[in-house]
Amino acid sequence: MVASFREAVLDKKVFCVTWELVPGRGAREKSVEDVLTESEKAAKGKKVHAITLTDNPGGNPAMLADRLASEILERGIEPLVHFTCKDRNRNQIESQLYALDRAGIHNLLVMTGDYPVSGFSGRAKPVFDLDPIHVMQLISEMNEGLEYSVRKNTVKHQPSNFFAGVVVSPFKATEAEQVQQYFKLKKKVKAGAKFIVTQVGFDARKFHELLQYIKQQGWDIPVIGNIYVLPLGTAKLMNKNKIPGCVVPDKLLEQLEKEAQAPDKGRGARIDRAAKMYAFMKGMGYDGVHIGGHGISYEDVEYIIEKGEELSKNWQELIPEFDFPIPGGFYYYEKDSETGLNSSEPTELKNRPLDAKVEAIYPMSILTHKLMLEPGAPLWPLMVAISKRADGGRLERPFHALEHITKVCLYDCQDCGDCALMDLAYVCPMSQCPKHQRNGPCGGSYDGWCEVYPGKKKCAYVRAYARLKHYGKEKELDSEIIPPPNFDLYKTSSWINYYLGRDHSAERMGIKRVEKKEK
Repeated sequence: MVASFREAVLDKKVFCVTWELVPGRGAREKSVEDVLTESEKAAKGKKVHAITLTDNPGGNPAMLADRLASEILERGIEPLVHFTCKDRNRNQIESQLYALDRAGIHNLLVMTGDYPVSGFSGRAKPVFDLDPIHVMQLISEMNEGLEYSVRKNTVKHQPSNFFAGVVVSPFKATEAEQVQQYFKLKKKVKAGAKFIVTQVGFDARKFHELLQYIKQQGWDIPVIGNIYVLPLGTAKLMNKNKIPGCVVPDKLLEQLEKEAQAPDKGRGARIDRAAKMYAFMKGMGYDGVHIGGHGISYEDVEYIIEKGEELSKNWQELIPEFDFPIPGGFYYYEKDSETGLNSSEPTELKNRPLDAKVEAIYPMSILTHKLMLEPGAPLWPLMVAISKRADGGRLERPFHALEHITKVCLYDCQDCGDCALMDLAYVCPMSQCPKHQRNGPCGGSYDGWCEVYPGKKKCAYVRAYARLKHYGKEKELDSEIIPPPNFDLYKTSSWINYYLGRDHSAERMGIKRVEKKEK
């Protein structure tokens, strides 16, 4: 009997294998039936520990994984559900977790999710209420027995039994993107992640980089490498950044184009490439692999596993075949010339050029911060006094209007009332990040550009990193977990909420809460 997914991931003697299947759009379409058929084969074959199910991949509508996961479980193999933070608010996220727990579906892979690109009668409205760190915190609390207050009473739920992991990309091209992927990973682990899965990439040195980083952090957490069986058509899309977060450099694309001239159009070569990736990941020290790719069968998966096991004995010999760097791309560690992988010596970051321009507004924001926004600043007592006077009185509306107009002009303020400007080097995550990420970048950026506005708008976190690095303070982004905005405060004065200790900053800043005046 094949070990459960949880047992396999946590057992150092077992190399865990998951297989990603995509349900597609519709309830009774062929894509759905194919998922069930292949899952049944995997259950009988006993070489795969879990079937992973995607959640609206590429930002397109598809069948929700929850129901399909139950049917897969009935067929004798565990599902691993992709649990994204898009398309639903925090209440719906919590509701879905209750339903999954009730159904006995406990393996989750928590991620941000792709920005919506299509839907009924046009593009869907994006919903990014929580980020992956917030969801991991919720799951961790549910596993302990979620507590909350109801009319001055405390309610505690029965503990859930989720086994939840997270995603990270070691394949970023710029320093700002890559360093912050690791900053965000720290927060994910702190929030309770039980395992880590990589994004799609093909550079062996980058796969090794992630293991080096985790080792240096002293974490004892399983890591699963992503193996994508890559056809030429998909490679062309990834090469042009049409599939967010998936990296295929020109060198690999050229190789695939040559392979496609074979009688089988390159199918054999890409299956063998997947087997070789299995081999070097096992040899490097990964705890398992996550196999995906359009149009592959269970028989293909078995071949990858069996061939990969055979090749793993001499995995070092395969490394030169996976030399696919992004031209001019950043590596977190210096190269080891003997192995072709990484040394334990981190790359010197201090004198590297910035990945984004530092706008003139930032020094002005720093000055304002030092004058009025730090407890003990020269204007702090005055601002507290003004806030108390305006709160709940006739001055509140004009005070709020003045604040809002100022911040709209300077920061494109969305008037959330629970301001995170100070947390992100005065780059507003609600207006400058389409996914409203408050704890680090999503995995979809490419060469420093935002996933949603490639070539037009730099990632908000790339801009924030550049601002802070210019002053030698980039590690400020590697700090506190920032909670989601409290919508009780929406369209109220963030200044009043800040100075009177009502927003998310109060506890961290040591600001005493002043209760709202009754009007």
